[in-house]
Amino acid sequence: MDSLPTLDDVYRKFGEASEAAQLLETELGTLLFGEQAIAEDLLGGDGKRATEIMMAINRQTLGTLIKNAKGNSQSIEQIATLLDLALRERNRLSHSFYRQHNFRRNSGEGRALMMQDLETIHDVILEAYKQLMLLHGTDLDALAQGPFTLPTAHVRII
Repeated sequence: MDSLPTLDDVYRKFGEASEAAQLLETELGTLLFGEQAIAEDLLGGDGKRATEIMMAINRQTLGTLIKNAKGNSQSIEQIATLLDLALRERNRLSHSFYRQHNFRRNSGEGRALMMQDLETIHDVILEAYKQLMLLHGTDLDALAQGPFTLPTAHVRII
C-alpha cells in the first residue's frame, strides 16, 4: 500500500507545477522576442531596441504572452486550445489552489487529493510546454530518452 503524501510532498509538487508554468512562460517570451527581433531586423543590429523588446516581454503575464503569440505566430494556432487550458490551470495553481483545498493539507487523505490535483495541473502545463517546444523543433520526450547532442544550428535566445 502506498503511503499518504506529506505536506512536504505537496509543497514539492506545487513547486514542480510552478516550474513548468515558468518554463512555458519563458518559451513563449522567447518565441515572441525572436519573432519581433526578426520583424524589426534586429539580428546583429540594434542591441538597445532588442533590450527594450525583451524588457516589455518580461513584464507580460502568461495570458498576455499567449494572446500575443496567437496574434503573431501561425504555428501557435495548432496548440491554442492547450495553451488556454494551461493558462487556466496555471492561474488556478497561482491564485486559488490552497484556498480551494483549504484544510485538506491537515490530513493524509486530503493531501492525497491535493497531490492528484497538482499532478493534473502539472501534466496540462507541461504538455503545453512540450507541444510549444515541439512546434519549434525540440522534442523533449525524445531528448529525455538520452543520449543526445544539440544541433549546432539550434540557437536559443533567453
